[in-house]
Order: sequence, then structure tokens, then C-alpha cells
Amino acid sequence: MAARHGPYAIACALLLANLVAWAWAMTTLGCAPVLLGAAGLAWTFGLRHGLDADHIVAIDVVTRRLMQAGRAPSLVGLFFSLGHSTVVVLATLALVALPVQGWLEQWHLVGGGFGTLVSAVFMLAAVMANARMALGQWRALRQPARLPPPPAGFVFGWAGRWIGRSWQMYPLGFLFGLGFDTASEIGLLGMAAVQAHHGLGLAGVMTFPLLFTTGMALVDTLDTLLMCRAYGWGMRSGRRRVAYDLGISLVSLVAAAGIGAIELGQKLPGNAAQGNLLMRSLMAAGDHLAGVGAGIVLVFLALWGGAVVISRRQANRISPT
Repeated sequence: MAARHGPYAIACALLLANLVAWAWAMTTLGCAPVLLGAAGLAWTFGLRHGLDADHIVAIDVVTRRLMQAGRAPSLVGLFFSLGHSTVVVLATLALVALPVQGWLEQWHLVGGGFGTLVSAVFMLAAVMANARMALGQWRALRQPARLPPPPAGFVFGWAGRWIGRSWQMYPLGFLFGLGFDTASEIGLLGMAAVQAHHGLGLAGVMTFPLLFTTGMALVDTLDTLLMCRAYGWGMRSGRRRVAYDLGISLVSLVAAAGIGAIELGQKLPGNAAQGNLLMRSLMAAGDHLAGVGAGIVLVFLALWGGAVVISRRQANRISPT
């Protein structure tokens, strides 16, 4: 399957975009150490937010869906991050143009519930899809004479119909971003509000969401490119492919179920988690979504690396000496 966009070209373009964003920051903010430190913090927020577990699961699930459909998924993470960061950009503009006290807190209350609902529904669909796929792959392993070819479709119901191209991840990322449920987004908006209050112009204030966007887009796009390589290896041949895909499906299923549980658990009343070890664990995981997301990526890569090592050892055993 030939990719329409080369992975190296995409990565270089994102690196260039980050350099341009930093050049803009140095031009608009000057050499003030406090402002440049805030700019660095905004960029770090974006890098960290790109590793949030809900990002990882959504991007990886849709990447696999597009690869199975024979379409180029290289820009899935980029469009998701652009949709997500659009909310941050609009909110920053509103902070500058509408200095009304309390509206951001109200938006967080209303948008948080809606964003969580969208994410939870998506995670539920991912759990159901991966469960069905894993069941079919398990049956195929038990009956090797009837191994199916790589599926052309995807058992994702409405998501399979609405997300058939990379650019269609943009509205999904926008919906995911409505909640402002993560510390990085809240911290970025608070920092922008403080600088606007101290007289920093619009161009300077918008430097912060620009750096946030480029940092998040870089991480989410690199995640997409890594998963393209990992999934592409698994779609090669026969029984090995089915076993590898089964492992991928199980990891994705557990990740989606865990993220859905974390997001719903965070919306329960505070006293609901008291005395409940499971709920306290979910709340703790919710405070470290970037770490959870990094762990999911490492599990995927470990599975890929282990499969490659096993495959090479088997090839060496059967090759003539």
C-alpha cells in the first residue's frame, strides 16, 4: 500500500512548523526571559498533551481502520491534533476579546460533560470493535486452514462510515477538545489570560496556543507514523499476521476500556471514590494521562519488536546454512 504522504516528508514538515512557531515567538516576545519561559512551557504542554491516552487510543484505532481499508492514514494524528487545538485557539481568542469573569469555568462545566460523553462513546465503540476483531482472529488461529485475508472493512459502525479519510479526524479532535479536562489545556489558558491581563498584545498572546498546537501535532503525527509501521508489519502474511493482529486487538481493547473507565470515573461525585480502591486508582490514572498514553505506545512497540525478533529467529532456523 503506497502512502500518499511520505513519513519522512511529514516529520520534516512538522519539525519545520515547530521551528517557525519558535521564530514567531522570539519575534513577538523579544528576549524577555519570563515570556520565553512561558512560551517554552506552552510548547511542553503541547508535547505532553499529545501523549494523553485518549489521543493515543483514538489515533491508533482510526489508523488501523484506514490501513485495513487500503487508505493512507499518515495524517490521522495531524488532523486530530489540529481539531483539538482549534478549541484552544478559539478559547484563547475569547479570553483576549471577552474579558468576562467566570465564562471559562462555565464552559469547562458544560463542555467537559459533552467532551467526556463523546470520548466515552468512541471508547465504547473501540472496545466493541476490537472485541469482535479479536474473537474472529482467535477463531482463525484455531482453524489455520481458514485464515482470512486482511479485512477490507471495519466493524466500527457509525465511526467506520464517518471516518474514512484522515481529514475526518479533525471534527473528532474538535469534539474531544471541548472539555478542557486536562491540566495542560487549563494551564495554557490560564497563562494566556495572565499575559493578556499584563498588557501583552494579541500577537504575543497567540504565540502560546501556536506553540501548543505545533508541539501536540508533532507528537500525535509521530505516533501515527509509528503505528503505521507497526500495523503494516502485521498485515503481511498468514498465521503470523493473525497472531500479531490478535495481540494488537487485545492491547487496543484493554486500552480503550481503561480510558473509558478513567474518563467516566472522573465525572463521578468526589465522595463516590472514597474507600474504593478501584475508583481511587482510576482517579490517579486520570491525573497522569500522558504517562498512561506513553505506556500504551511502549506496549504497542514492545509487541511489534517482539514479533519482529521471533519472526527473524524463525526465518534463520529454516534458512539454508
